[in-house]
Amino acid sequence: MYGDNPIRPPRGVDGKLIEIKEIFSTLQGEGPLAGVPAVFVRLGGCNLACTFCDTDFEGFETLPLGAVLAEVERKAVDETGCRVRSLAVITGGEPMRQNIAPLTSVLLEMGFQVQIETNGTLMRPLPEAVMIVCSPKNTGRGYMPLREDVLDRTSALKFLVSAHDERYGEVPELGQRGRGIPIYVQPMDEHDPIRNARNTELALTIAAREGYGLSLQLHKMLRIP
Repeated sequence: MYGDNPIRPPRGVDGKLIEIKEIFSTLQGEGPLAGVPAVFVRLGGCNLACTFCDTDFEGFETLPLGAVLAEVERKAVDETGCRVRSLAVITGGEPMRQNIAPLTSVLLEMGFQVQIETNGTLMRPLPEAVMIVCSPKNTGRGYMPLREDVLDRTSALKFLVSAHDERYGEVPELGQRGRGIPIYVQPMDEHDPIRNARNTELALTIAAREGYGLSLQLHKMLRIP
């Protein structure tokens, strides 16, 4: 959306209706589960407007929970009806903007591993088995310290880095120090091969210096959704 999206507030509803942009099968391309076959549930709307974000999460529709679950199951199986994707990734936009507790609970009951991708500014009570990957964002006024309830539940932190955007030149301390949370650095995609190469070089430098993991957006390299 490149920052052109409306900033949408959290929705305090019961989770029986969900604003959905799309549901699709792919590989998880980023973070600790990169390369794992997955069904992505992209929720509509975000509470931030990041200028580098190239994801379209507007133009969503409101669907009943049952319809969302049925579509996830349909995308998880092959032509014989055998489930070949057991990871469900709930992303956005910002998924914590909506009440996703019922969705995550039923997906776990259905035998899915559930991963949430969040910017860390919002939090919902979720089942303990849900894996939360937090990618903090700099809104232009600096990073905000991460919420304690987010840090307590975060399975991994993923920081974007850029050699050209001073807001993303380093990995900031946002309260994660001493918690043992795995940290990944990911080159920002600036849609320019030369700039992206410099961003990758910076990510490699930071990862090697600090002992962080490296996340390289496999889905873009493979040209898959």
